[in-house]
Amino acid sequence: MHATPAACSLVVGSMAGTHMRLAVKTLLVLGMTLAILIPLTMIRSTIHERQAYRLQAVADIARSYAGAQALSGPVLVVPYVETAETEEKDAQGTIRKVIRQQAGRWTFFPSTLEVSGHLQPDIRKRGLHEVRTYEMKGTAIAAFEARIPTDGNPLRPRRIGEPWLGYGIADVRGLVGTPQLVVDGVGRLVEQGTRDGQGIHARLPVPAAGENIRLDTRLEFVLGGTESLAFVPLGRSNRFAVDSSWPHPQFTGSFLPRSRTIDDRGFRANWEISSLATNARRQYLEGRALPGGSSAQAGQTSDAQGVDAVGLSLVDPVNVYTQADRASKYGLLFVLLTFVGFFMFELIKQLPIHPIQYGLVGLALAIFFLLLVSLSEHVEFGVAYLVSSIACIGLLGIYLSAVLRSVARGTGFATMLAMLYAALYGLLVSEDNALVLGAGMLFVILAAIMLITRKVDWYQLGRPVP
Repeated sequence: MHATPAACSLVVGSMAGTHMRLAVKTLLVLGMTLAILIPLTMIRSTIHERQAYRLQAVADIARSYAGAQALSGPVLVVPYVETAETEEKDAQGTIRKVIRQQAGRWTFFPSTLEVSGHLQPDIRKRGLHEVRTYEMKGTAIAAFEARIPTDGNPLRPRRIGEPWLGYGIADVRGLVGTPQLVVDGVGRLVEQGTRDGQGIHARLPVPAAGENIRLDTRLEFVLGGTESLAFVPLGRSNRFAVDSSWPHPQFTGSFLPRSRTIDDRGFRANWEISSLATNARRQYLEGRALPGGSSAQAGQTSDAQGVDAVGLSLVDPVNVYTQADRASKYGLLFVLLTFVGFFMFELIKQLPIHPIQYGLVGLALAIFFLLLVSLSEHVEFGVAYLVSSIACIGLLGIYLSAVLRSVARGTGFATMLAMLYAALYGLLVSEDNALVLGAGMLFVILAAIMLITRKVDWYQLGRPVP
């Protein structure tokens, strides 16, 4: 028995209508997925806004306490005035010899420099935000071996001025009490400023021309700051040693520690730097060395000006805003995977799901990230993540049980979401392995979808059941 042309036309029309409905449904799901980008973008904007508030809190604490600190020196500066004969043109254009006095100075760097100290951390709050501050009780020991140049012209000897020993400090407001300076066993009065920028200095006796200078200096100080600390290696041989009870340091600057130990009780770090390995001296003479150079500004670290320095920061082991921002980047993936599961379930089980129901589920997934960042401002990030995920998974489990007309189906989707949230938390806490874990998770998800649907006849899906 052969099908009549009318019957064939009816079948073809039915298939065309079915494919059209499938295409329209696909476009609707795609449109809902893109629409969810709007609340996700707004949530990410809120996270960035909260990050800006935290940076403002750091700036407020720095203004009222002390900013990021940097220490350079000591440097021995010897001023002088010499008489020089120059040739100049007078008003008639005649060249005449003129004797003028010119001011200059010699700058001597230490042959050895050792800075050591204990850094005591503290937490200061500004609103909801915690800002890490510190006080460093330190000692700077330096030795100088220098020779004052002889007079080039004995008939016009130089006038050597009063030398000074200068220590550059990025933000002198951080000094606690009065630093104690001893030079060759004699205590010296410490004065404010370095005559080049922020810091402190001490005056020394005037040397004679051609004199060999040997100085042993020792400065004991207490210096407070906010979050970061840096040292400029101006000696021929430099050693820096810092220990603290803070267990989460980040080492910055041009040189990493030669040795370091980090555990739950804190950290200890040691640097050894030769002048052959750094341009810090040249940078100082060019006026770029913070805080001792003329460009020094309070609240800036030395390496902010491109100066060779060693540094460390007291970092937060779990920056809630960074973690929440990283989590929100996976928001679209969560929505897409959930919608794909809905779409496949709708086609295979012939269970219609309205686009509004897609949208509500997408919004519930998006609101998770807003809950996460808001709760993490009050409790630990792990607790906030657990509470937010349980709330969203529970809500979706109850809702989907009604939408899918089965508690088992709703529980199944909730279980899938729980696995996704667990995988996301693994990505967040494993920052060094985030890329490989993320790539592996995507591969597993794609492989699971392909294996589950490998025997599905997509042309048969969506056809009316006879």
